[in-house]
Amino acid sequence: MEFKHTSVLLKECIDGLNIDAEGIYVDCTLGGAGHSSEIVKSLNHKGRLIGIDQDKNALKAASEKLKGYKNIALIHDNFYNIKNILKFNDISNVNGILMDLGVSSHQLDVPKRGFSYMADAPLDMRMNEEQQFSAYELINSYSEEELYKIIRDYGEERFARRIAQFVVREREKKPIDTTLELVDIIKAAIPAKARREGPHPAKRTFQAIRIEVNKELSILEKAIIDSIEMLKPGGRIAIITFHSLEDRIVKQTFKRLTESCECPPDFPICICGKKPLIKLINRKPIGPSEMELEENPRSRSAKLRVAEKL
Repeated sequence: MEFKHTSVLLKECIDGLNIDAEGIYVDCTLGGAGHSSEIVKSLNHKGRLIGIDQDKNALKAASEKLKGYKNIALIHDNFYNIKNILKFNDISNVNGILMDLGVSSHQLDVPKRGFSYMADAPLDMRMNEEQQFSAYELINSYSEEELYKIIRDYGEERFARRIAQFVVREREKKPIDTTLELVDIIKAAIPAKARREGPHPAKRTFQAIRIEVNKELSILEKAIIDSIEMLKPGGRIAIITFHSLEDRIVKQTFKRLTESCECPPDFPICICGKKPLIKLINRKPIGPSEMELEENPRSRSAKLRVAEKL
């Protein structure tokens, strides 16, 4: 299946990065190279683009889309390793970094990847198909308490306890193998009235499982801090999030890095010496325009935050 992914907040990201034609830019979540193709168009022969993705299908599609450009390097890895990636490529600092978090349209639209609760497929949800741990292992091996906490914390699902109980009860009969088997269990666990209201009853649980399988939240804060460390003064980082859990981490990490002195208020002088590392380019997150929402409904929950290194 052709790799299709509609890049969200495309113009807003390019504007936010404030691209220097001779600069070095990193797209931490390359995907179908929608953002990267716009970045590389803004570079001259001295500029450079580093594209990172843990999904080999994305890298293949991006390579095809960017085949006319020579000043690019495409790398199969997780952006959590950004410092090592740049060091390996003899890059000490960069002008801009982009992170487009969450699952891609392609991953959702290809049933066999197991991300969608709308089609039957093996329980998978691995962004990097070379990793061993998948949704199957999670659902069939985590304890009831572990399942409950993941579904509660990462899915913000109010029926997390019942869903965890139902999963454990059903897997005692036989392993849970497919997405629609899991959907049926989730539906059985959620009261009928709640199933009729709001989003698909499996949406929050599938989100929680995907986040845990790919360690999306646990790596994020360190990845942001490491990325900012690799920026040149005046360099910018732009991060797109798609749910409140991601956005909260980005917001809080940015806030902490904008703060200076941490000494107690009653200290007459500062002894900690802490200085802000970044300044915020947009105080409030940027969302999609009405036109973008009309053209791409999946952009509805997208939020963009941009910061500049001091």
